[in-house]
Amino acid sequence: MGDQKKRHRILMVSDFFYPNFGGVENHIYYLSQCLLKLGHKVVVMTHAYGTRSGVRYMTGGLKVYYVPWKPFLMQNTLPTFYGTLPIIRTILIREKISLVHGHQAFSTLCHEALMHARTMGYKVVFTDHSLYGFADVGSIHMNKVLQFTLADVSQAICVSHTSKENTVLRSGLPPEKVFVIPNAVDTAMFKPAPQRPSGNEIIIIVISRLVYRKGADLLVEVIPEVCRLYPNVRFIVGGDGPKRVRLEEMREKHSLQDRVEMLGAVPHAQVRSVLISGHIFLNSSLTEAFCIAILEAASCGLLTVSTRVGGVPEVLPDDMIVLAEPDPDDMVQAIKKAISILPKIDPQIMHNRMKELYNWHDVAKRTEIVYDRALKCSNQNLLERLSRYLSCGAWAGKLFCLVMIIDFLLWRLLQMWQPAENIEEVPDFTISHDQD
Repeated sequence: MGDQKKRHRILMVSDFFYPNFGGVENHIYYLSQCLLKLGHKVVVMTHAYGTRSGVRYMTGGLKVYYVPWKPFLMQNTLPTFYGTLPIIRTILIREKISLVHGHQAFSTLCHEALMHARTMGYKVVFTDHSLYGFADVGSIHMNKVLQFTLADVSQAICVSHTSKENTVLRSGLPPEKVFVIPNAVDTAMFKPAPQRPSGNEIIIIVISRLVYRKGADLLVEVIPEVCRLYPNVRFIVGGDGPKRVRLEEMREKHSLQDRVEMLGAVPHAQVRSVLISGHIFLNSSLTEAFCIAILEAASCGLLTVSTRVGGVPEVLPDDMIVLAEPDPDDMVQAIKKAISILPKIDPQIMHNRMKELYNWHDVAKRTEIVYDRALKCSNQNLLERLSRYLSCGAWAGKLFCLVMIIDFLLWRLLQMWQPAENIEEVPDFTISHDQD
């Protein structure tokens, strides 16, 4: 048993972290907090956000390195391949890290950190939070990058079974190396209102980034039709993005200013107060690996109407969600059905069920098992690892091998120039986690 409770020293790496808000950011934060409570050491590494750079501490003694790299595109740093090697090596040695955990296939920093960590002989785990296609140029390029990174990971985690299938297909990773651990929701933060919004009005809430992938174009078709069928339905739309203009044009065109309220971007701390003002939560995503927004809505006692895409059908029990195809007519039918079953919904019962179904402590314990397995993987020398990269394709395989050989040589040069014993190690300090 003593061996099983080994204390891990984990470095979480992603371009996506607070003060930016989203599913990946929340996942890293809550998972880190629960791992700290389980007695592990957790350090987060991300890029600088505006003036926020250097080392910061968050709740529970969570240490965050905001590396002074500026984001280049969509919160991602510019891919440098080797530019991040010195700083990643320093952090790994300073913090005496035993395992590196990278998040999100989009993240440049994640790919580079996993590559350097493997070169230095560290065990690495990767969590995929997204679904990708196989047809468009962006996806084909991304899948190749993922194949390169995952050719040498110790273990991988996906947030849904659909996401696992997608990752295995895209990266050629053996399925037995990929674990499914769902996201969770902080049910203490997302509680239903003491009283449901009264009156005969039915309020439908939409909170998402107003972009193509989140189905903003579907909303433009669905909202006027629902308003036409139900004079007592009102919509509250939270979120911002390039498609916001289309929604505002739709509102003008159909004269729905008094029935469609546009809130703009909603800070995460205020999401609950928006959710509890409604009865139904509408998710119109066109692709989704998991969808934390649905969990937050269900935890607040809202009945969900969602498109049947990606991992969404796995998220909630059938009596808490109405699924529809990503088609305007089908979504209108699903909203009709949801309105008819609304009287049977008890928000408090729904919240209590969510508490049992989704729990961050449970996610952390399951992740801990993956870490244990990763650390038991055999150590491989450079030649054994290069053979894995060679199998990635006739041209790509040779290119990947070249990238890794250069990385290895640069690491050796760094070791000669600045030996590990010259890097000061950080003294450990522990915070008591008695108060839950």
